[in-house]
Amino acid sequence: MSKKLVFAEKPSVGKDIARVLKCQKAHNGYLEGNDYVVTWALGHLVGLADPENYDDKYKVWSMENLPMLPNDMKLVVLKETGKQFHIVKELLNRKDITEIIIATDAGREGELVARWALKKANCKKPLKRLWISSVTDKAILEGFRKLKPGVQYENLYKAAVCRAEGDWLVGLNITRALTCKYNAQLSAGRVQSATLAMITAREEEIKNFRPKPYYTITAKCQGFNLSYEPKDHKRLFDEQEVERILKEVQGKPGKVTALTSTAKKQYAPALYDLTELQRDGNKYFGFSPKETLSIMQRLYESHKVLTYPRTDSRYLSEDIVPTLKDRLKGIALGNYRSFITQILSNGIKVHKGFVDNSKVSDHHAIIPTEEPVRLANLSVDERKIYELVIKRFLSVMMAPFEYTAITLQVSIEGHMFGAKGRQVISKGWKALYEREVDEAEEEEEQNLPALSRGDVIKINAVVKNNLMTKPPTRFTEATLLSAMEKPHQYVAVDKEAAKTLGETGGIGTVATRADIIEKLYNMYYIEKNGKEMVPTSKGKQLIELVPKELKSPLLTAKWEMQLEQISLGKLSPNEFMEKIRHYSGELVKAVKASSDKYVHDNVTGKRCPNCSKFMLEVKGKHGMMYVCQDRSCGHRETISRFTHVRCPQCHKKLEQRGEGEGSIYICTTCTFRQKVAAYNKQYRTSNEKLGKKDVGKYLKQIQKENEDTGNFAFAEAFNKLAQESKKK
Repeated sequence: MSKKLVFAEKPSVGKDIARVLKCQKAHNGYLEGNDYVVTWALGHLVGLADPENYDDKYKVWSMENLPMLPNDMKLVVLKETGKQFHIVKELLNRKDITEIIIATDAGREGELVARWALKKANCKKPLKRLWISSVTDKAILEGFRKLKPGVQYENLYKAAVCRAEGDWLVGLNITRALTCKYNAQLSAGRVQSATLAMITAREEEIKNFRPKPYYTITAKCQGFNLSYEPKDHKRLFDEQEVERILKEVQGKPGKVTALTSTAKKQYAPALYDLTELQRDGNKYFGFSPKETLSIMQRLYESHKVLTYPRTDSRYLSEDIVPTLKDRLKGIALGNYRSFITQILSNGIKVHKGFVDNSKVSDHHAIIPTEEPVRLANLSVDERKIYELVIKRFLSVMMAPFEYTAITLQVSIEGHMFGAKGRQVISKGWKALYEREVDEAEEEEEQNLPALSRGDVIKINAVVKNNLMTKPPTRFTEATLLSAMEKPHQYVAVDKEAAKTLGETGGIGTVATRADIIEKLYNMYYIEKNGKEMVPTSKGKQLIELVPKELKSPLLTAKWEMQLEQISLGKLSPNEFMEKIRHYSGELVKAVKASSDKYVHDNVTGKRCPNCSKFMLEVKGKHGMMYVCQDRSCGHRETISRFTHVRCPQCHKKLEQRGEGEGSIYICTTCTFRQKVAAYNKQYRTSNEKLGKKDVGKYLKQIQKENEDTGNFAFAEAFNKLAQESKKK
């Protein structure tokens, strides 16, 4: 009797599919039923081979052996997932398996996970594709009723291969070239370098900024204020002119020259895609993009209450409309029940503001599934992200926020002053967000008295406000995501380049941006100052050393555009890869020819215990460290860990130094120092304390759930550099 093999991306998804397909017989690495066998990957099972697999000479990092340009890229079974690969291979080649159903994540990388495993196992059996956006029982059953032919995704697979091989060639060649040239742990890549370039460019703007004084004029009336409106709508930099205006208007009455009332409607913002959700996760809760994505993965895979997170669309397709009622019923609880009852009683009004087929690519926006939610099963952080999605989902189906915008213009001795206010008619969707204050809107919300054109107003006082121009703000993780999505709004480019960047969705993809930001921290190219991201000396120097084109956002945008063309069958993969090989060679030539120098400016007086060279002091994301300056040694030691514990004197966050009973809290802002045990006894009143083993166990569990063993080839090379010291 023949059977079909279903190949999922992760065990959790595979087990859900197996349950729906009634595959109840458990085996090592798979589940079996009468008609189906369900197995899974663990992220990538197969990846691109390391350079040393092509030639022994590449075992030594040497400039003479660059560039590395193999004609045929080799695939290898990854050590960490090799056991599962052999289980999958055996199943793929089982005689009673007559058809393969790819059920990995519905996207470019998901396709690569499955196809590389099939290729390495030399499996050529007929293929079908399961393409779903949520893993509820209903979605799985519906997906199996609408399985697609595997050949339909052949070009998507080719695009994925080109992305992986392209990143291998560019990333590994430029990383080895920079590392060998300057004997420092340096890495570069098309997305990473462009992102770092934006951060360093912003820092340069701030450094070169010179504040200038400017002025505003406020006329104070009974119960409201008027602001002076210059004729050219520019800031007032001339203090003498300001003093002249003050003399002319002081003690004089005002006359209403215009009063307009305009009825306005404000519709809810579009639904969440991953980038927008990561922005809000950082803005409201301080979550890093990586943390938000991890939480989303759990809500999608484990709890099954939200749809596929790695989407770049903020709209729904029309086929989702019939399911909206069931999705609303699934979230009808707590504070939202009354809003849902109202939506259902009024009837769901579908409009282009949230349903538009033309704006949906591989996956629709992030919305709740039909699965009823049990809030008690969600962690505090999971509930925070879940509720963000719920509110956004409900808001697009609610009435618009309606108000009357009032604009008042008053002439005082021929000088124009104005005020804005508004009167709320109907809260509409904003009733969901009553607790959240919009400061910009609050400033405009003056209660203006009932006035008419020609009325004379008594002016109680006219005052000059002394202000200073401010430098551009540093990037936070939230604003950096915006810059990666729309780099043409942050970097000077011509119109054609801006058009390309806009069409391709910026640099990186929704699925990779969080990892890129984490990598910048891990390589010590950037560090955190509160919520702000600051480039380190290492990061600034690297951007000076990297060839110009590699740090331009236009390069990665062009890549994404060409990869999209390959996935649509409109561009030859061979043509794309030929250009990448040539470009990789040019990058190595540029580094070899460079006369630039790299200087460690964070060298300490502490010597490395392994090689006796002076160590560097670096600020990582989680604390301060000593790192050996010799990349071939790689020894590192922890100096201190950042904590969320507050200083009792200045209330800044404390650093913890040392281990065990000797560990102390130190404030780097003031002079506070105290042993951890003494601090806890003096300032902490609660005796309830989670054991260290419990915390460690939980963190390992979360890490295991979210582990991604993807063969981002040059990322693996960076990891090897970082892990050398641990092995020693």
